[in-house]
Parts: sequence; C-alpha cells; structure tokens
Amino acid sequence: MKLMASWCRSDRGLGIGILIGALTLGSAVPHLLNALPLFGAGGMPPWRAVILATSAMALAAALIVGSRVGEGPHGSPAAPFNLQAMTRALAHRPTRLANFGYLGHMWELYAMWAWVPLLLLDSYQAAGWSTQGARLAGFATIAIGAPGCVAAGLLADRLGRTRITFWSMVASGSCALLAGFLVASPALLTLLCLVWGLTVVADSGQFSAAVSELCDPRYIGTALTVQTCLGFLLTLVSIRLIPLLSGFFGGELVFATLALGPALGAWSMARLRRLPEAAAMAGGKR
Repeated sequence: MKLMASWCRSDRGLGIGILIGALTLGSAVPHLLNALPLFGAGGMPPWRAVILATSAMALAAALIVGSRVGEGPHGSPAAPFNLQAMTRALAHRPTRLANFGYLGHMWELYAMWAWVPLLLLDSYQAAGWSTQGARLAGFATIAIGAPGCVAAGLLADRLGRTRITFWSMVASGSCALLAGFLVASPALLTLLCLVWGLTVVADSGQFSAAVSELCDPRYIGTALTVQTCLGFLLTLVSIRLIPLLSGFFGGELVFATLALGPALGAWSMARLRRLPEAAAMAGGKR
C-alpha cells in the first residue's frame, strides 16, 4: 500500500482501491477452484490441490513484484528508524479515528468472508439446491467486492473518504443484521450476500488512503503496518466468535454481531469528518 501511495496523489483512493480489489479477487479464487470440477467433485473440497494451485499463484505474484514493481515519484525519502513512530498512528487523533474505522471494518470483513460461504452452503443444502451452486455463490459473494473497491476509490477521490466509508459500513452492517433471517430462502440470501460482498470491502482501501494522507509522510509505511497488523489481529477474534456465539444466539442473530464493527467504524468516520485535519484527505473533500 505504501508503494501504491507513492504512485498516486490526487487519485490515491482509486489506486489503493484497485490494489485491495485485486486482493479481494485473489481471496475469492480458492472458492472458485472448490466449485469447479478441476481436482475432483463431491464430498470434502480438494483442499490440498487448491492450496498448491493458489500457492503457485502467490509465487508468480512474488516474482512480478520482485522484478517489476518499484517506488513511484511521490514516495518520501527513507526516514531513520524511530520506535515512537509506531505509536503516533494511535496518538494522533485524526489518524486514530481513521484506524478505529478500519478496525470496525475488519471486525466484520474476514469473519464474513470466512463464514458466509458456509452459510450459503447450509442454505442451499437445506433447500435441496446444488452444492456446486452454493460454492459458486460463495465465490461471487467475495469476488464482487473487487469492482466495489474500484468504484469506492473513484467516488472517495471525488466525494470524500469519510462519506464513502460511512455509507459503505451502513450498507454492510445492515446486511449483517439481515443475513441470518434469510437462510430458509437461498435465492434471497444469495442476493443479500452479493450486496454484502460488494459493500463489506468497498471501503477497505479508503481507510489506508486516509491514514497515508493524515500521518507523518516520512512514516507512511509504519503507519500502514500498524493499521494492518491491528486489523488482522482483530479478525482472529471475530472469526472465532461466530461459531462460539451461534450456540447462544442461534443462526438468525449470530451474524448480527458483526454489525458492531461497522457501527463503530461509521461513528469514527463521522467524527473524523468534523475535524479540521480531515481536509488533508482527498484533496480537501474529507
């Protein structure tokens, strides 16, 4: 993300949105490989073959990055090592609010990606629908987020980061509240999950773009690393909580717990929008 930021200035939201869109599409590919009869059909998904295939893709990506990707014209000179730079991302109020928005987003995102494909599988099987169809629906639910990231990047550069992230989280949180109540209707559940998949990750790149614009430009890489590490650490909690809480709340309400993240995130971005420092984002569009 730091490298992408070094290539973009006025269109930084779009640039990082494209990067996260590529990540999103890559995250969906294993579900597509599970659905297609490439490595066998029926029963347990052919996870060994899928891991080998996706690992080969990761190796190809590493070769591309190592041989073709470099820093752009808007990069900052290398700064001296400063341990305190790691805490500035949380001590500086505007950057802290952008990080809180990201944490709310991450509470929902990876738990949704992990468990909604299984929710679709349960719904399809209970209705006597095709297992392969359920796996394709799981792939589509994640993959549709890729164009969502690009569109959100375009809009955020023109309308402002806080506005786009706020409404993305309102939409995805609403889907989280409704998903569990549609299990008996796989068609409606699929439509809702496609909307959820489109909105749940659309705002992701904009939190990173916001941090890159709000923090000390000498330590963009450090600020983005702190943000990303905290976000992925939080996903360990929300992913594990879904099966644990299902015994207490039941299938109808367990996914509603994911809406807590977007609620916090939307509140944080609304607070950030009111700060004068927010004018540093998206060319003053906040």
